[in-house]
Amino acid sequence: MSDLESRIQALEDIEAIKRLKYDYLFFSDHKQPDKMRECFAPGKIIIDYGRIGLFENRDELVAVFDQLACAEHIIEMHHAQNPRVDLLSDSKATGVFGLYYFMIDSQRNTVTQLGGYYEDSFEKRDDGWKITATTFKVTSTQIMDVGEGMARILFAGSTAPVEVDDPSRQAC
Repeated sequence: MSDLESRIQALEDIEAIKRLKYDYLFFSDHKQPDKMRECFAPGKIIIDYGRIGLFENRDELVAVFDQLACAEHIIEMHHAQNPRVDLLSDSKATGVFGLYYFMIDSQRNTVTQLGGYYEDSFEKRDDGWKITATTFKVTSTQIMDVGEGMARILFAGSTAPVEVDDPSRQAC
């Protein structure tokens, strides 16, 4: 491959990785667990989403996603920003993606605004780039009660205590 061809391939790979991450977030917001699942490599991988859980394969993640996020009363928006993708080889890459997350829980009358970032590993397979490892780190959290006509802040800071932010309560 010529230098120009390899540079073009690198740009195409970086764009494909960014699209993969954006697809994952889009499918999460639109409650499409089967499509979200396909963003991850099959087999043993590492998915560390802190309080949400530590998963060793994509099916474990999808099972928890179905339970916590696929309810009508959970309205989510994942907004990725500031992507930094580094190609390590023709078939391996790492990336960091900032995240602005907004969730309305219309059953509990709460609104959660979260900031953080993903640290990801990717691998190029026969069917394209896949996520092989991902960790999400929270940097800011604001949770508000919006049930009585006027928003009341329940928590504002880095990581909310589990008494205020227990993801398992979303499933109710």
